[in-house]
Amino acid sequence: MISAPSGAGKTSLVRALLATRPNLVVSVSHTTRPPRPNEVDGRDYFFVSADRFAELVSADAFLEHARVFDNWYGTGAQQLRERLERGSDVLLEIDWQGARQVRSARPDCTSVFILPPSLDALEQRLRERRTDSAQTIARRLADARADMAHYAEFDYVVVNDQFERAAAELGQILDGKGAAWRAGRPELRPLLQGLLA
Repeated sequence: MISAPSGAGKTSLVRALLATRPNLVVSVSHTTRPPRPNEVDGRDYFFVSADRFAELVSADAFLEHARVFDNWYGTGAQQLRERLERGSDVLLEIDWQGARQVRSARPDCTSVFILPPSLDALEQRLRERRTDSAQTIARRLADARADMAHYAEFDYVVVNDQFERAAAELGQILDGKGAAWRAGRPELRPLLQGLLA
């Protein structure tokens, strides 16, 4: 599982991993939010109505689900089982709430939290996307602090200050060589004091 506050670079890092690891697949989540430009149903997300999402929840179809930014997101349990049975390594891009549910259901999973190098860098990345209004960006920044406060629930933390280095660190974690990036390492303290202040 990989989690991060919005704008930390999670999706770009996942794409970099997928480009070099043919056995790695991303679980496509369901969401009630509308598609962004260039997003494709079934590739980026399964875009569903709120009513359909509620039906899937009632049918116990999700391994995890959570409400994020006024929309619902969920990981299909059957899709995940099928991919694991085929021998794929499955990567979940989910928020901390979903990650908590997955850890409970699948304690054997590996979890990684991505941090930005600073709040200023996070704000700049959100603005450079040019997909959200100023009001939405302000809300995402406010929510980012709450998201980042959950970093210690994860096995590993990667700081996305230099993209290539962060991607290499993620690769080492996937290869079982990530001891240097454990979540509790003391060198994260100064960064976290700034991010969570």
